[in-house]
Amino acid sequence: MSAVTDPIADYLTRIRNAILANHRIVEIPASNLKKRMTEILYEQGYIFRYKFEDTPNNQGVIKIALKYDPFTKKSAITKIERVSRPGLRQFTKSDKIPRVINGLGIAIISTSSGVMTGKEARSLKVGGEVLCTIY
Repeated sequence: MSAVTDPIADYLTRIRNAILANHRIVEIPASNLKKRMTEILYEQGYIFRYKFEDTPNNQGVIKIALKYDPFTKKSAITKIERVSRPGLRQFTKSDKIPRVINGLGIAIISTSSGVMTGKEARSLKVGGEVLCTIY
């Protein structure tokens, strides 16, 4: 197995692939950054439930229960994409944080005060690296 060069892109891709395959649960290798991103997705109502589990290799795993509309069977996540990549980092000031679909979606920002949504970063007046956008 090859080493993952961009763990955040891997995290987003696993979620995207699970949604395309209509999976209920997706397992992702854990890291503190990915755990925080998962908590944000849960707080914003994009995922149904999540659980952090320890594994024998101490890496840990995040189990995410995806959220679907009970009638249309459509996922709560329409689009999830990486903004800042290892080859092209995207940093922004607090007043320039992107508004995703005019406030309907969220941007996840890595700031000096931790990982948070774009709205939180704007209210705290902190800029940082725009990790991804979700709607």
